[in-house]
Amino acid sequence: MAFIGDSVARNHMESLLCLLSKEEIPVNVYKDTEDRFRTWHFPFHDFTLMILWSKFLVTGEERLINGSNSGIFDLHLDMVDKKWAQKLLTIDYAIISDGHWFFRKMYLYQGGALTGCVYCNEPNLTDRGLNYALKMSFRIALAHINACEECDGMVTFLRTFSPAHFENGSWDSGGSCNRTSPVPKLEEVESSGFCLDIGKIQVEEVERARKIQEKQRGKKRFEVLDVTMAMLMRGDGHPGAYWGNKWMKGYNDCVHWCLPGPIDVWNDFLMAMLIRKKTVVGLHMLAQGHAHEN
Repeated sequence: MAFIGDSVARNHMESLLCLLSKEEIPVNVYKDTEDRFRTWHFPFHDFTLMILWSKFLVTGEERLINGSNSGIFDLHLDMVDKKWAQKLLTIDYAIISDGHWFFRKMYLYQGGALTGCVYCNEPNLTDRGLNYALKMSFRIALAHINACEECDGMVTFLRTFSPAHFENGSWDSGGSCNRTSPVPKLEEVESSGFCLDIGKIQVEEVERARKIQEKQRGKKRFEVLDVTMAMLMRGDGHPGAYWGNKWMKGYNDCVHWCLPGPIDVWNDFLMAMLIRKKTVVGLHMLAQGHAHEN
């Protein structure tokens, strides 16, 4: 089982790793030099868990200005990120997600040609918006999985957008998340409509991938792990000022989730879907053992 995506995807994977480790301590099989790609194996249950890091799912290259990172990216919307794509043949179950890296200035390319941008205001260049870039990135990622001839039987879950909860500012302008209980009303979450729109786009792309698979009469499955609505209410679940990042003191983390915390319910959802489909025997045994302990 592989979690494919950004640091929130890793957050999700770490939640599952912690939960399953109560039943069996896994073997640390692989760690790359940047700690972006990790693999653990549960030998007794013959179950392997991976995190495959990808900011955009497609190829994204950060522009350098005077030799320094600019925070501006060139996004190739027709080129899948090979770093995760090359691992497909080793994956039976993929949980794919992304989103938070799209909130920045980007230049969009298709067929090698510049076709638009995001968060730009430049003459003779169309700002296509974040939603378009996100939609096309998921489309090419799911299309790549659909086109994998050796991946028949693979199950892909698209985990929908996980909302951030910055209040009184953004991440770099004093925004914080100091709530100690869930948000009582959805209307109090300023970004609720925007987040739900992103989730809707993701669901539509899964439906599109399913139709393609049906036409191919293949055995791959595409499912939606919808967490957006549930997490919109959990502004109390982030580490905030207590995230312990020594390089970014003074900033709050209102994107990632505390462990243990609300994010653990994502794996309750995931397990329910897997059990309903009667899949992943090793993971099922691990989860059953953990459930019996509790």
